[in-house]
Amino acid sequence: MQFQKVLMLLLDSVGVGALPDAAEYNSAGAATVPHVLQTHPDLQIPNLRKLGLCSMDGMTQFSRGETPEAVYCRCASMSRGKDSIVGHWEIMGVITERPFNVYPDGFPPEIIDEFIRRTGVGGILGNRAESGTKIIEELGEQQRKTGWPIIYTSADSVFQIAAHEEIIPVPRLYELCAIARQMFDDLHIGMGRVIARPYIGTPGQYIRTANRHDYATLPPVKTFAETLHEAGVPVHSIGKPYDIFVGRGFDDTVKTKSDADGLQRALAAAKENDGFTFCNILDFDQLWGHRRNPDGYAAGLEEVDRALPGIMDALARENGLLIITADHGCDPTYLGTDHTREYIPALLWHKDIAARNAGTQDTFANIGATVLHALGVAHPRIGKSIL
Repeated sequence: MQFQKVLMLLLDSVGVGALPDAAEYNSAGAATVPHVLQTHPDLQIPNLRKLGLCSMDGMTQFSRGETPEAVYCRCASMSRGKDSIVGHWEIMGVITERPFNVYPDGFPPEIIDEFIRRTGVGGILGNRAESGTKIIEELGEQQRKTGWPIIYTSADSVFQIAAHEEIIPVPRLYELCAIARQMFDDLHIGMGRVIARPYIGTPGQYIRTANRHDYATLPPVKTFAETLHEAGVPVHSIGKPYDIFVGRGFDDTVKTKSDADGLQRALAAAKENDGFTFCNILDFDQLWGHRRNPDGYAAGLEEVDRALPGIMDALARENGLLIITADHGCDPTYLGTDHTREYIPALLWHKDIAARNAGTQDTFANIGATVLHALGVAHPRIGKSIL
């Protein structure tokens, strides 16, 4: 069956249990959704349940006897790593065979000195692995006095530059990030992303704005998004997929301010967009997973669940396929603040689907292969359609 449109909702970090190699990634025993369900047994997610979230392999202990109305499964990763680029790339047919560089002790002098030389900034603040909100609160006043950018990282392969929009205007912050991206590429350093992290406010009341921008490294091979685009299929981004893929293969993009905003845009896309729409719902990761907030995570799942009937109704009217998935885990009950190496869900629904358990898939790429199949594009070089 060929569809007029496919909407993929990627719930960032909504993993469904540790992969067999999780211990290699300091993730043994991690299980994002299972642990949220354990801490919130009365979680109201009836629509996600009907789509099979609690009926797939590894999740049946949370089933309430519901009869799923979708094709549902979990997917293992063939890539090395557990960050956003690795997950998004694999879904779109790119396997990461070597993990990107990480800097848990901060960046070495040769990187910082070269950044200062290339950008002409007088110096930098921070330079350590830290929570973004914490380091902004700590160094925001010092930035006001010096005008220097705040540099920080995490357990992921990220070089993050935070700046108050009144101290370093957003266009200049983007320029700093573009220079940093080029620096890492010139030096052949495997840096996954350079991220602009603008904020506003006053001490004790700093707020990060929606002007975040990610500068990702280029995918090493053609992605499924590019394959779709070359076949004449419109490809749309909501949230950060456009940045993750450096725009390659995408016709357009819109930024989102919150999950509520992203879900509203997803609803509009279900009604208006033909082709493929790739929507990232981000707050699970950046607001609740990394900050180890299971209450927020639970509320986020309920928010998505409430939005699903409207999205599904719109797709039913438009010969559309809905795919709900994730890119990695970020267990809000786990130690530390890092992502966790987990299976991801794949819930596939259209109005006439023959519901079934598709078991455990061997690669995230099967999700992207399903998108190609659904839109009538030739079979990919990797992966197979779950349908």
